[in-house]
Amino acid sequence: MKATGIVRRIDDLGRVVIPKEIRRTMRIREGDPLEIFTAPDGEVIFKKYSPVGELSGVATQYAEVLHRGTNLPVLICDRDRVIACAGAPKKEVLDRQLSTELEDYMERRESFIAQTAGEGLTPAMGIERKASVAAPIIAAGDVSGAVVLLGDEKLSVPNTADIKLVQVAANFLGRQMEE
Repeated sequence: MKATGIVRRIDDLGRVVIPKEIRRTMRIREGDPLEIFTAPDGEVIFKKYSPVGELSGVATQYAEVLHRGTNLPVLICDRDRVIACAGAPKKEVLDRQLSTELEDYMERRESFIAQTAGEGLTPAMGIERKASVAAPIIAAGDVSGAVVLLGDEKLSVPNTADIKLVQVAANFLGRQMEE
């Protein structure tokens, strides 16, 4: 654990303000859920809660099925990072921070679909292969993540079946989180 040197008091309603610098660094946005942990030595730890992360086993299996069906690499992300993948080296993609480009599509609740050959979306930092399709995962009205289909070597335009598979996967994962 890293000390920040910042000390905050709890107000009369039991609230504590997380400083803007920490929220920006840790990518904590208004409305983001935080999980609270306590330790026997008196520590209270706040951790960003990822509903998609709770489904990482299901997400990994779904990524595998999508990869087998499309023969293209698949990434499943929460709002900040890649949490599951298939068809791509796990060491190279898991836990990578999402690109602002993908975050923007998610925030607007829009799917990205490459319209021309060579067009692609950078899914996450340090991943050179571009995405040809990305669909937001929406659960209980909130954006929780995205399902991303990386393009082939030529960045061909995705076919209708691949687009539909990614959208169905995003809808399925959103429904799983609602249950």
